[in-house]
Amino acid sequence: MAGRILDGKKIGAAIRADAGEAARDFAGGGRPPGLAVVLVGDDPASAIYVRGKVRASRKAGIRSETHRLPADATAEALGARLDALNEDSGVDGILLQLPLPRGLDAGKFLARIRPDKDVDGFHPVNVGRLASGAPGPRPCTPAGILEMFRRKGVEVAGRRAVVVGRSNIVGKPLALLLLHAHATVTICHSRTRDLAALCSQADILCAAVGRAGLLGADAIRPGAVVVDVGMNRIVDETRVRELFGDRSRRLTRFRRHGYTLVGDVDPRAMRERASRYTPVPGGVGPLTIATLLSNTVELARARRAAGNG
Repeated sequence: MAGRILDGKKIGAAIRADAGEAARDFAGGGRPPGLAVVLVGDDPASAIYVRGKVRASRKAGIRSETHRLPADATAEALGARLDALNEDSGVDGILLQLPLPRGLDAGKFLARIRPDKDVDGFHPVNVGRLASGAPGPRPCTPAGILEMFRRKGVEVAGRRAVVVGRSNIVGKPLALLLLHAHATVTICHSRTRDLAALCSQADILCAAVGRAGLLGADAIRPGAVVVDVGMNRIVDETRVRELFGDRSRRLTRFRRHGYTLVGDVDPRAMRERASRYTPVPGGVGPLTIATLLSNTVELARARRAAGNG
């Protein structure tokens, strides 16, 4: 059995198109939705992510601005910048790019963003709203996964879902969203005993633990839907051969570039045993940015309805 790909690029493009239409409709009321991205330091990966988010926002008709602070920025400077954006009536969503430089407590500054401008859904108030099922912004990657399921007709209600990973960014909120969608959910993590045996019971298996190829064939029930959130950089050719084979295109690209990206699930096992699966790259990543755009527009609408925008 060869599984069908859940193409995040195509699904993400559709979500972005819908967000763009909603943004244009909102702009007809006087101004476009506004997104502010705060980048602290000079981490190359973070800079790439921010450029991608800003570019996608502008293409969708969302006014997007980047606020850069140096790596040695003080807590007071970062706090003051967030406070100013909280008070800016033209900003509907604030995104604090993580990770922050050492010495700056991410949790403290995420909580400093106003809940009604928290585009990532990480503020404690919005975490509580998610846990209770109340309306509010949802973390972009988990929300994008559920939207992918909806658009591609993946049945969630009544199915057994296993989430491997318990981060506040993906694992926990994804488990809650699956639970709200009436799945029976099990959360696994680094200390879970008999991990493969538990995973092999899943109708829907979601891996978000950050360990390359951790889950093999024995962890995938034949016919399961597999969502691989992992994005791991491999620079060892032996490991590439193990995961992709001696004659794979991925090995050829590895030799050309010196690295390749792989998820948390063995790619050959996932392709052979799953009924549907997300590839790495090109699976979950595009959904995250697309959902960021949707969240920004929804925050703008909510703020306008409350008389704040």
